[in-house]
Amino acid sequence: MSINQWKFVLVLLAGVSASTLASGVACADGSGDPAVASSDDGKYADKDGSPTYKVGEDGVVDWYTYSGFRRYHSDCHVCHGPNGEGSSYAPALADSLKTLSYVDFNNIVTNGRKNVDAANDKVMPAFADNVNVMCFLDDIYVYLRARANNAIPGGRPPKHEDKPEAAKAAETSCTGIK
Repeated sequence: MSINQWKFVLVLLAGVSASTLASGVACADGSGDPAVASSDDGKYADKDGSPTYKVGEDGVVDWYTYSGFRRYHSDCHVCHGPNGEGSSYAPALADSLKTLSYVDFNNIVTNGRKNVDAANDKVMPAFADNVNVMCFLDDIYVYLRARANNAIPGGRPPKHEDKPEAAKAAETSCTGIK
């Protein structure tokens, strides 16, 4: 999927979320129950279809959680601190994902956010044009979700599943890098 296709999907999801909220239909708060309800070639989803993590009893994490760790520490930790623990510059995303839904997370990362008033001067830039973030947005979400639920400790996960063929194909399709 190209970056423009991703933008369309995310804008569509954000619109569906906004219209659902406006209609008064109840929606789950936060990231919800992270329990794995389905699996598709190494990618896991919860009962609501949101991406989630899988950590084996031996501490082995799924590929996407590991990839999320790598991508988070490539682009996000500069502001949000190591392991999603926050900094004086930006909030702890490991805490934010306790109350932030998957759709809202995607919307904020894609479109950015401003919280500027007399007490705040916080601006999250939009990453819609950053292939290194957008092509791996689900991975970053899954990693932060695992951190929010204390499913994994801080630091590089010591063991992970092998990269699925589907992940290789998706990466090539989205980034254009073989």
